Amino acid sequence: MPAPAPPEAHSHNPLVRYFRLLGPGLVTGAADDDPSGITTYSVAGATLGLATLWTALATFPLMAAVQLICARIGLVSGRGLAGALRGHYPRSFLYAACVLLLFANVFNIGADLAGMADATALLTGIPPLASVPAFGLAILGVTVYTSYVRFARYLKWLTAVLFAYVIAAFLAHPRWGEAFWATVVPVVRWDADFVTTLVGILGTTISPYLFFWQASQEVEEERAKGRRTLAQRRGATAHELRDARLDVTTGMCF
Repeated sequence: MPAPAPPEAHSHNPLVRYFRLLGPGLVTGAADDDPSGITTYSVAGATLGLATLWTALATFPLMAAVQLICARIGLVSGRGLAGALRGHYPRSFLYAACVLLLFANVFNIGADLAGMADATALLTGIPPLASVPAFGLAILGVTVYTSYVRFARYLKWLTAVLFAYVIAAFLAHPRWGEAFWATVVPVVRWDADFVTTLVGILGTTISPYLFFWQASQEVEEERAKGRRTLAQRRGATAHELRDARLDVTTGMCF
């Protein structure tokens, strides 16, 4: 049976209680705002203006639904997504999914490192060829040599950086009426530039690696609570599933 919620989750301060409940869903949602995604959104805004703003509203329920499914798989089965696939589908299907994920991750990591290097070059003048290996080694070192609990705590607090986008939106002084209208009224143009950008937005917003990340981090959270064996992790209470929904919904808002 799943262990009861930790005492700190029952804080009398609703904001503190809310923040402490956030975890894998928040981090996964923030991870979706990676350099490749930021580049795609920047290009969309620079070339099409507000025309694709409605996609943020349209993709939110899709992202939330898919990530919540992955979170529940991790919570209920006690396994990551690959482990769940192995238990219910032929190995050929699992291998195909993992190979596709590997290729997608390699390209995504390359795009992320390139985006980080280009941003560093703009700010400091350091050549991208010098900063890419440095970023790669730094991330590898932190991932390998830092405990999960500490690493997850760092990632959780780093999500606050994304509020810079909210500040930037106000500093840009947009026409709020036009922005609201473009958000709630979809506009589709059947030309190559618009369709290509739309496909890019959908591809970078709903990314396959996020499915595996969500389920795996749910399992790591279970292990951090002392549920080391599969039997201890298997199953979830209604309270845990409700917390996961709140966590994922908040994360997808990012």
